[in-house]
Amino acid sequence: MRLPVFPPDYKAVISASLEQDGEAMELLTSFTPLDDKGRYLHWDKLRHLPAPEGFSSEQWWAGVKFSRQRAYKKLPLFDKLGKPFVFSAPDSVQRELHWLDKNASGSIQAEDAVTNPQMRNTYLIRSLVEEAISSSQLEGASTTRHEAKEMIRQQRSPSDKSEQMIFNNYHAMKFIGDNKDELLTPSMVFELQRIVTENTLDDDLVAGKFRDGDEVHVVDNQSQVILHTPPLAAELKSRLQCLCDFANGNDDEGVFLHPVVRAIVLHFMLAYDHPFCDGNGRTARALFYWAMARQGYWLLEFVSISKVIKAASAQYGKAFLYTETDDNDITYFLIHQLEVIHRAIEALHGYLDRKTHDIEATEQLLMQNKSLKGKLNFRQLALLRHALKHPRFTYVVQEHQQSHGVSYDIARKDLSELSDKMKLLVKTKQGKRYLFVVPLDFEQRVTQKV
Repeated sequence: MRLPVFPPDYKAVISASLEQDGEAMELLTSFTPLDDKGRYLHWDKLRHLPAPEGFSSEQWWAGVKFSRQRAYKKLPLFDKLGKPFVFSAPDSVQRELHWLDKNASGSIQAEDAVTNPQMRNTYLIRSLVEEAISSSQLEGASTTRHEAKEMIRQQRSPSDKSEQMIFNNYHAMKFIGDNKDELLTPSMVFELQRIVTENTLDDDLVAGKFRDGDEVHVVDNQSQVILHTPPLAAELKSRLQCLCDFANGNDDEGVFLHPVVRAIVLHFMLAYDHPFCDGNGRTARALFYWAMARQGYWLLEFVSISKVIKAASAQYGKAFLYTETDDNDITYFLIHQLEVIHRAIEALHGYLDRKTHDIEATEQLLMQNKSLKGKLNFRQLALLRHALKHPRFTYVVQEHQQSHGVSYDIARKDLSELSDKMKLLVKTKQGKRYLFVVPLDFEQRVTQKV
């Protein structure tokens, strides 16, 4: 990734234009923050597009920037030079915020899969696993998705650093869920970072502590170009306290800030400050989830923003850089993250639709077997659906327990009923634990007429 081109000084462009034409200001003020396609463009991209007739690219930028300046709102957060961060809320942002308010919070009418108590834990655990994997892969973890899911569900110890990162992220997301009703404190942020970096650092003693030097930089992996230099280590204590105050809404002073905007800014600022030697990105994304859950956007517990980010990680990086190279305008990052959240929610709906269809297809298959009709719970139906696609697969109690977030006794009962009572699985023993194997004639057993 390369650094974006810094925008020209819009004030200097306006001054030069006025010197040439006294009426230029009236024309320059006719521009809006968005282009004719509704995009909030950075100079790095705008400069390559055809400027409106009668204007240079620099003048077009100056007019756009002038209109944005009038819409900016200052945040109580500052860059390393003491300049405040700002944002604006053009129509595209307002639409996305309104959509999120309707589709991710309060008493929304969501799919039965995430509101039915029997199903809720299954899909919640699935999302925790997905976010843990994707967030770790963004930071370089190389374990396959299948191996990572197997590790978490079987409670197997991580075998390498990549698996350890994913294991840590899974527990960090659970930590967020356990503390979503608490105020954010520096101690909580330290604990979160300690969790995401446990057993992955060269020196474990630095986990859960501020970096103690200023040699930390964000570097492009290929070109080794420095993309971001964070604030000095000596400032981190005060900056983190300010960030916690902001996250808790202690600095509002009567000014309303949309909770989704606050959550996204929290994500941005933790990454910008880079207060730790490692784990900053994973900690920042976890804090976003904390902020959304605390404000009642409960559907976000079931989505993975990192999976969407990972699919176009360059755009994620650009959103940070556009902000830093254009007068601390966080609108770029805000727009990017709103699009990410929207796509993640739509992906969740698509996933739930597919799983619901699979379960219904399994239930339809069971209609042929009167002895099984209406006898299986959701967890058993989900297992049957999986077993139909995976002949000779072996299930263990602990994995079934972890997949559905139930007690060991309930998980054992589920599997024992499928083997001992319904004769659908074959129960064997390996050492002290029971294995439940999908037999070769599994489909015939499921569909046999009684």
